[in-house]
Amino acid sequence: MAQGADEFMAALDHPLKAQAVRLRAIVRAAAPQTGERVKWNAPSYGPGDEDRVTFNLSRKDRVQVIFHRGAKAKDAAGFSFNGDPEGLLTWAAPDRGIAVFRSVDEVEARADAFAALVRAWLAATS
Repeated sequence: MAQGADEFMAALDHPLKAQAVRLRAIVRAAAPQTGERVKWNAPSYGPGDEDRVTFNLSRKDRVQVIFHRGAKAKDAAGFSFNGDPEGLLTWAAPDRGIAVFRSVDEVEARADAFAALVRAWLAATS
């Protein structure tokens, strides 16, 4: 049986667990209708069984949140996104951005912009 996100987060042993917990709460509040599951050993969100926003908890000095268009690479021709006016994303590909958080203070300072980014990304990619 697949582990649920609540169980995963309760058992998470990560030095930045507080940041991950707060970011998860922001995503869930920003997009309450969006599905949540554990994928690639981290919480992931998207419509139905699709993934669009996925945490990366592999680094111990940061929590990364990947904004993507699904598990498989898609042709990015014609895709554009202008829903990041605060510049939270670093672009790893034309249709995949990464937001990085290193402290709870940073999460709190960027909470509103992060929530808006989640909503804009889901709207643009769903």
